Amino acid sequence: MDVTPLVKAGSQLIQAYAGGQFKVSGALYDGALIVMPEQCMLWDVGGAASTLGVSDFEPLFQKAGDLDAVLLGTGERMAFLLPPLMQALKKRGLSVECMDTGAACRTYNVLMAEGRRVAAALLPV
Repeated sequence: MDVTPLVKAGSQLIQAYAGGQFKVSGALYDGALIVMPEQCMLWDVGGAASTLGVSDFEPLFQKAGDLDAVLLGTGERMAFLLPPLMQALKKRGLSVECMDTGAACRTYNVLMAEGRRVAAALLPV
């Protein structure tokens, strides 16, 4: 389903993901990525969800009040964050939903089409 016509002009859309790269709104990125409605940025983290810590989410904390949710794409397979980390992120204002990266990309686009304020923090596949 092409959600492009439903998304507000200027919003970031994830168009492709494979081989450690992402294509977002026509631009190609190598490695982990944070995608928000108005911007996209490289995410300097290790390659596995199990290595993530509170400080890795720092780029999202300043936007926490503006976001309904953060979709965490954990790579090829879905992985959960440890409960203490989830609690620490929630205390900082982030509601994080874990899923595999493909599901996170698709869900981000659908929620953007619905006008929701979401971010996707994506580990590459």
